[in-house]
Amino acid sequence: MAIAAVTLVTDLPGRVLAGVAAVGLILFAGMSWLARPKLAITPEGLVLRGWFRTQVLQHSDIKIIRIMEFRRYGRRVRLLEIEKADADLVLFSRWDLGADPVQVLDALTAAGYAGPSRR
Repeated sequence: MAIAAVTLVTDLPGRVLAGVAAVGLILFAGMSWLARPKLAITPEGLVLRGWFRTQVLQHSDIKIIRIMEFRRYGRRVRLLEIEKADADLVLFSRWDLGADPVQVLDALTAAGYAGPSRR
């Protein structure tokens, strides 16, 4: 988009619009790259990373972790749902996690954050 703004567009308003679009796309790509993955298991606890803040959840901060599945546009969409003890709800898609939500739930269960072995 930036190359098109400099080389292909000949009028000034078109160059400005293409330049603004290029900057917006670069910012979106950079923020998306920095924000993923949003969930990590660390020795300190379960880390929830966002664009502006990072939260660390302990076992006592988590009420339940489960998979929510529904149909959308003719396909099945799975979300990982984390309900915190203070009644906040956090949803993660495949895009947010960087992996299939079922595989992430299996890893969380193995780490003791979900499932029957949870404290």
